[in-house]
Amino acid sequence: MLHNALSSRVGLHAKLACIAVLAAVTTGLVHQSYAQTQSPVAVRAAYIPVVTWLPAWVAKEKGFFAAHGLDVTLSVAQNLSTLPGTVGKQFEFVPSTAPDLLKSVASGLDVVAVASEVFETEDNPSTHVIVAKDSGIAGPKDLAGKLIATPTIGGVIHVSVLYWLKKNGVDPASVRAVEVPFPNMPDQLKAKRVDAVESLEPFAGALRANGYVSIATPLLSVGKDVLFPFWISQGAWARANLPTIKAWIAALEDAKSFIEKNPAEARKIMAQYTKLPEAVVQATPFPTYRFAIKPADIQVWAAALRDVGQLDKEVDSSKLVVTP
Repeated sequence: MLHNALSSRVGLHAKLACIAVLAAVTTGLVHQSYAQTQSPVAVRAAYIPVVTWLPAWVAKEKGFFAAHGLDVTLSVAQNLSTLPGTVGKQFEFVPSTAPDLLKSVASGLDVVAVASEVFETEDNPSTHVIVAKDSGIAGPKDLAGKLIATPTIGGVIHVSVLYWLKKNGVDPASVRAVEVPFPNMPDQLKAKRVDAVESLEPFAGALRANGYVSIATPLLSVGKDVLFPFWISQGAWARANLPTIKAWIAALEDAKSFIEKNPAEARKIMAQYTKLPEAVVQATPFPTYRFAIKPADIQVWAAALRDVGQLDKEVDSSKLVVTP
């Protein structure tokens, strides 16, 4: 009887083990089948053809977006300041800056920051105020009454220059500005048609290599670790699509890791998207990529804009960031 009882128990355990294995296999097949049948989320994004947006290009080319369930279409744009009005219509994600976001919200647009892209840091600045070595301009006070070339009047770099001037006791209104594209700034400076230029890498590096002098890194007047360009979306869409934003950020993080480990291949992708000459691509420093964003990053810019008279409405920065 004891032998029969033990045999019955052994048989029961064997049957239970088989059932457990079958259940695990069946569950795995169900999960696998479910994952395989999930359609990727279609996402449309704009970019500006500069190194700032390299992580998105790498995420597209190396399959990181696809790995996180996103089917991303990237479209080139030239004017960053016009992009806030396109979200929710042409695009889900577009590049922006704090001044553009804040001014758009103040004008009534429902747009929010969803992910950062680049931070300006003391050990890796990308913006400079540059003058000729023999210009006699050594600091902010020397710019009073002078003409400075800016990529965009009202843009993030010019706002930071105005803020830098004011912090250093110079009336921003005493400095005149003219819009000049980055590639044309060296010629304007060489011909002495302007006294200073607001430059961005890689153009700033080329100017300094040719004997011109940087007298300031203006964005760092706003903070030692300051938000530069970032990603925005239409507010209602962002609040309803946090998993998509989470996947977007995860793909960018993967791309950042790839860039750090494979800089040569990343530069090939940069050349593909920017169409810059090989020498310029190789000389372009990578900015500080960082994708987490918080309301305080926007708030410092709101304070700077108010200080230079470019934001006359109170904007609640806590409502301007929608991100997982």
